[in-house]
Amino acid sequence: MSATVRAQLAALTVSYEEVAPATLLAEPNVLAVLGFGSAAPRGDIDPRYLQVPLESPGQNLFEVWRVSGNVSSGRRGAIRYASDGEYLFGVIEMNEAEHGGIHAASLAAYRALGDFCAGSATPHVLRIWNYLAAITEGDGDDERYKQFCAGRAAGMEGFFGDDYPAATAIGRLDGQKILQVYWLAARCSGVALENPRQLSAYRYPRQYGPRPPRFARALLAPTQPAQLHLSGTAAVVGHVSQHAGDCAAQLDEIFTNLDVLFRSAAQHGTAADLSRAVLKIYVRDSADRTVVEAGLHAQLPAGTPWLLLYGDVCRVELLVEIDGVVGVR
Repeated sequence: MSATVRAQLAALTVSYEEVAPATLLAEPNVLAVLGFGSAAPRGDIDPRYLQVPLESPGQNLFEVWRVSGNVSSGRRGAIRYASDGEYLFGVIEMNEAEHGGIHAASLAAYRALGDFCAGSATPHVLRIWNYLAAITEGDGDDERYKQFCAGRAAGMEGFFGDDYPAATAIGRLDGQKILQVYWLAARCSGVALENPRQLSAYRYPRQYGPRPPRFARALLAPTQPAQLHLSGTAAVVGHVSQHAGDCAAQLDEIFTNLDVLFRSAAQHGTAADLSRAVLKIYVRDSADRTVVEAGLHAQLPAGTPWLLLYGDVCRVELLVEIDGVVGVR
């Protein structure tokens, strides 16, 4: 990705809405509708709809992506997609048992993703979400997250190069060993941003696995107004987890990391702050819900939309993680 970003696309609109998916999908400019947990409709009801297997306590909200043009959708092999020619929503789900484990499933998913995007009018991947079961299960290099990262890195070769998108990887808690990967791509490329307070994930030392995670801390999209896609952000300084066992302190550390990341965005002429953010909050332990909600109310500007989801963060000592997009309101 280039060192500067040119505003070539209209901004994506992201919102949380308590509206039936059928009503949302009737709108011609809806690119994607995401439902969360067991309360959301299941099944392949539309290529633009995806049920995410993370529970959202006390919330019956759907995440809605809207674009400026009319959307067409379809299926190609294992991939479902929707696009208006400017943006693309894509999703692939891999049954691990059919591929021999998480390493092979993630390799196959990312190879398919790259092949699909390379031949499309929207070849620039801005943002990826990955949800997999038992993410921290296994010892040493056999830990499932490390195996996922190794498979992802192998699958990225030949398409991504060293240009990494923003990304999130969270453990689904329903026990289903189905790797779910969905992404946002665009006609134009953005600018990957790193956080000077954190070591770039792709430079992590060997202790984090045979292949380090391949993602940027954030992605500055080529839009007007400017939008910043935040990767899953946890209480990590350098490459070391902070405040083991203390959810409130970890949440404070996350907001410090986001503040520093916003200062990095400012060097590219983009003013980013949480007053224009839409956020997802991933919480490992339901017992921490009250602590997390209190911290969010204390840290976030009034009216900031956020969705709390139960899921395992990719290190056992980490209790909470935040991702989202800034500049959508």
